[in-house]
Amino acid sequence: MTFGIHDLRPAPGSTHKRKRVGRGRSSGHGKTCGRGMKGEKARGKIRQGFEGGQMPLQRRLPKLKGFKPRNRVEYQLVNVEKLNLFADGEEVGPEAMRERGLVKGDGRPVKVLGAGELEKKLSVRAHAFTAGARAKIEARGGSAEVV
Repeated sequence: MTFGIHDLRPAPGSTHKRKRVGRGRSSGHGKTCGRGMKGEKARGKIRQGFEGGQMPLQRRLPKLKGFKPRNRVEYQLVNVEKLNLFADGEEVGPEAMRERGLVKGDGRPVKVLGAGELEKKLSVRAHAFTAGARAKIEARGGSAEVV
Protein backbone atom coordinates (compact mmCIF):
# COMPACT_ATOMS: atom_id res chain seq x y z
CA MET A 1 0.00 0.00 0.00
CA THR A 2 1.49 3.33 -1.05
CA PHE A 3 0.76 6.73 0.41
CA GLY A 4 0.72 9.96 -1.58
CA ILE A 5 0.54 13.62 -0.73
CA HIS A 6 -3.24 13.44 -1.12
CA ASP A 7 -3.38 11.10 1.91
CA LEU A 8 -1.91 13.68 4.34
CA ARG A 9 -4.30 14.89 7.04
CA PRO A 10 -3.88 16.79 10.29
CA ALA A 11 -3.75 14.69 13.46
CA PRO A 12 -7.19 13.96 14.94
CA GLY A 13 -8.26 16.69 17.37
CA SER A 14 -5.57 19.17 16.25
CA THR A 15 -7.91 21.31 14.14
CA HIS A 16 -11.03 23.20 15.22
CA LYS A 17 -14.01 24.50 13.29
CA ARG A 18 -14.03 28.24 12.65
CA LYS A 19 -16.39 30.24 14.92
CA ARG A 20 -19.13 31.65 12.68
CA VAL A 21 -20.59 34.63 14.51
CA GLY A 22 -23.83 36.39 13.63
CA ARG A 23 -25.60 33.30 12.27
CA GLY A 24 -28.72 33.16 14.45
CA ARG A 25 -29.54 32.85 18.13
CA SER A 26 -29.39 29.06 18.21
CA SER A 27 -25.70 29.13 17.23
CA GLY A 28 -24.85 30.77 20.59
CA HIS A 29 -23.10 33.59 18.73
CA GLY A 30 -26.02 35.41 17.17
CA LYS A 31 -27.28 39.01 17.53
CA THR A 32 -24.41 40.68 19.42
CA CYS A 33 -21.93 37.99 18.30
CA GLY A 34 -20.12 37.68 21.62
CA ARG A 35 -19.43 41.44 21.89
CA GLY A 36 -21.83 42.13 24.75
CA MET A 37 -24.21 45.09 24.74
CA LYS A 38 -23.72 48.63 23.44
CA GLY A 39 -20.53 50.64 23.59
CA GLU A 40 -17.35 51.35 21.68
CA LYS A 41 -16.05 47.81 22.05
CA ALA A 42 -19.25 46.41 20.54
CA ARG A 43 -19.20 48.84 17.62
CA GLY A 44 -15.63 49.08 16.33
CA LYS A 45 -11.94 49.16 16.91
CA ILE A 46 -10.16 50.91 19.78
CA ARG A 47 -6.54 51.69 19.06
CA GLN A 48 -3.91 49.90 21.10
CA GLY A 49 -2.94 51.79 24.26
CA PHE A 50 -6.14 53.90 24.32
CA GLU A 51 -7.25 54.54 27.91
CA GLY A 52 -10.62 56.20 27.40
CA GLY A 53 -9.28 59.74 27.11
CA GLN A 54 -7.01 59.47 30.16
CA MET A 55 -3.39 60.41 29.41
CA PRO A 56 -1.92 57.13 28.10
CA LEU A 57 0.91 55.38 29.92
CA GLN A 58 3.47 55.93 27.14
CA ARG A 59 2.86 59.70 27.38
CA ARG A 60 2.75 59.83 31.21
CA LEU A 61 6.20 58.29 31.68
CA PRO A 62 9.32 60.51 31.48
CA LYS A 63 11.50 60.16 28.41
CA LEU A 64 15.19 59.29 28.57
CA LYS A 65 17.61 61.89 27.20
CA GLY A 66 20.29 61.22 24.60
CA PHE A 67 21.07 58.05 22.74
CA LYS A 68 23.70 55.29 22.52
CA PRO A 69 25.40 54.86 19.15
CA ARG A 70 24.95 51.31 17.89
CA ASN A 71 28.33 51.10 16.15
CA ARG A 72 30.47 52.41 19.05
CA VAL A 73 33.54 50.30 19.77
CA GLU A 74 34.18 49.71 23.49
CA TYR A 75 37.89 49.10 24.10
CA GLN A 76 39.62 47.49 27.07
CA LEU A 77 42.13 50.10 28.19
CA VAL A 78 45.75 49.42 29.20
CA ASN A 79 48.16 52.17 30.27
CA VAL A 80 51.78 52.12 29.08
CA GLU A 81 53.08 51.86 32.67
CA LYS A 82 51.30 48.51 33.11
CA LEU A 83 53.42 47.06 30.27
CA ASN A 84 56.47 47.21 32.58
CA LEU A 85 55.35 43.77 33.86
CA PHE A 86 56.80 42.21 30.71
CA ALA A 87 60.48 41.38 30.17
CA ASP A 88 62.74 43.61 28.07
CA GLY A 89 62.47 42.84 24.33
CA GLU A 90 59.33 40.71 24.75
CA GLU A 91 56.48 40.65 22.22
CA VAL A 92 53.28 41.80 23.91
CA GLY A 93 49.88 41.06 22.35
CA PRO A 94 46.28 40.95 23.61
CA GLU A 95 46.71 37.26 24.56
CA ALA A 96 49.80 37.99 26.67
CA MET A 97 47.99 40.89 28.35
CA ARG A 98 45.09 38.58 29.20
CA GLU A 99 47.44 35.97 30.70
CA ARG A 100 48.97 38.64 32.97
CA GLY A 101 45.50 39.90 34.01
CA LEU A 102 45.76 43.32 32.32
CA VAL A 103 42.62 42.72 30.23
CA LYS A 104 39.63 40.40 30.40
CA GLY A 105 39.04 37.67 27.84
CA ASP A 106 35.59 38.93 26.86
CA GLY A 107 36.47 39.55 23.20
CA ARG A 108 36.60 43.35 23.35
CA PRO A 109 39.49 45.01 21.47
CA VAL A 110 42.49 46.38 23.40
CA LYS A 111 43.63 50.02 23.32
CA VAL A 112 46.95 51.18 24.79
CA LEU A 113 46.90 54.59 26.53
CA GLY A 114 49.90 56.83 27.24
CA ALA A 115 49.64 57.28 31.04
CA GLY A 116 52.82 56.62 33.03
CA GLU A 117 56.37 55.82 31.90
CA LEU A 118 57.65 52.81 29.97
CA GLU A 119 61.05 51.50 31.11
CA LYS A 120 61.52 48.60 28.68
CA LYS A 121 61.89 48.01 24.95
CA LEU A 122 58.76 46.12 23.90
CA SER A 123 57.10 45.09 20.68
CA VAL A 124 53.43 45.82 21.44
CA ARG A 125 50.50 44.58 19.36
CA ALA A 126 47.01 45.98 20.10
CA HIS A 127 43.85 47.04 18.29
CA ALA A 128 44.47 50.77 18.88
CA PHE A 129 47.05 53.16 20.34
CA THR A 130 46.87 56.77 21.46
CA ALA A 131 49.47 59.08 19.93
CA GLY A 132 51.19 59.46 23.32
CA ALA A 133 51.38 55.71 23.90
CA ARG A 134 52.85 55.11 20.43
CA ALA A 135 55.45 57.84 21.01
CA LYS A 136 56.52 56.40 24.40
CA ILE A 137 56.85 52.85 23.04
CA GLU A 138 58.88 53.97 20.02
CA ALA A 139 61.04 56.34 22.15
CA ARG A 140 62.28 53.23 24.04
CA GLY A 141 63.18 51.55 20.74
CA GLY A 142 60.11 49.31 20.67
CA SER A 143 57.35 49.00 18.08
CA ALA A 144 53.60 49.61 18.21
CA GLU A 145 51.70 47.42 15.75
CA VAL A 146 47.95 47.60 15.12
CA VAL A 147 46.35 44.12 15.01
